Amino acid sequence: MAALLALLSSVMWGSADYMAGKLSRRRHVLVVLGGTQTVGLLAMLVVATVTGAWSAPRDYVGWAVLASLSGATGLALYYRALAIGTMGVVSPIAALGVLVPLVVGLGGGEQPTTLQMVGIVVALVGVVAASGPEVHGDAGWVPVLLAGGSAFFLGTSLVAIAQGSDTSVVMTMTVMRITTVSLMALAVLALRRNVSVTRAEAPAFVAVGLMDVGANLAFGLASTLGMLSLVSVFGSLYPVATILLARLIDHERLRPVQQVGVVLALCGVAAIAAG
Repeated sequence: MAALLALLSSVMWGSADYMAGKLSRRRHVLVVLGGTQTVGLLAMLVVATVTGAWSAPRDYVGWAVLASLSGATGLALYYRALAIGTMGVVSPIAALGVLVPLVVGLGGGEQPTTLQMVGIVVALVGVVAASGPEVHGDAGWVPVLLAGGSAFFLGTSLVAIAQGSDTSVVMTMTVMRITTVSLMALAVLALRRNVSVTRAEAPAFVAVGLMDVGANLAFGLASTLGMLSLVSVFGSLYPVATILLARLIDHERLRPVQQVGVVLALCGVAAIAAG
């Protein structure tokens, strides 16, 4: 069940990233993030109220705030790296954020089988390859350093989500969204951006917001049911979902290395599941 939930989180994260990328071509990224995160917050307020999660012990609060701050920082660094660097250099580095929860899980005493360890390595190589790595970039070391920082903070966010979920999955997501939406609102106000959403755009904003928070919930729950070292690898496969959607819907051509990456990622998943 943990593996299925983590894979589901990858599919939803990858789908949300694909749709958010489309929205970001027309609207400022802060508007997209703020709008979609607000949808997620409204959904979590309903879920928290219906499930009575507000009465849960408060041990999740610090982890939820850390997940929000590190996640927002990671995204900001990632988008900046993409803006000044080469996507084929930046994306694979950012995808290595999974190493943070992987190291934390293994350092905490988790012991995957030999076959699962092989699957982890194969899946990680597959994710990096699927991101379309390139040997040379055009903007020097700055985008590389930004992408490395992005990987660290996004990986830290996954660890914080897992830690907070040990107390309450629902409230970790709720407080995480409250913090993120507050940050986005302040940023939008500071930049004086137009935050109105047209009727035609609204379904996409709602879809992205629900898929993103759904992915967080699925990953958080998966982390309470299985080893973080394995769950984090399953959850890191979202770039594969994104590029497959771009291939199916936009008919984008995959480079040979990306095709190999998709196959390796799937083989790695199979090995982890078999182990």
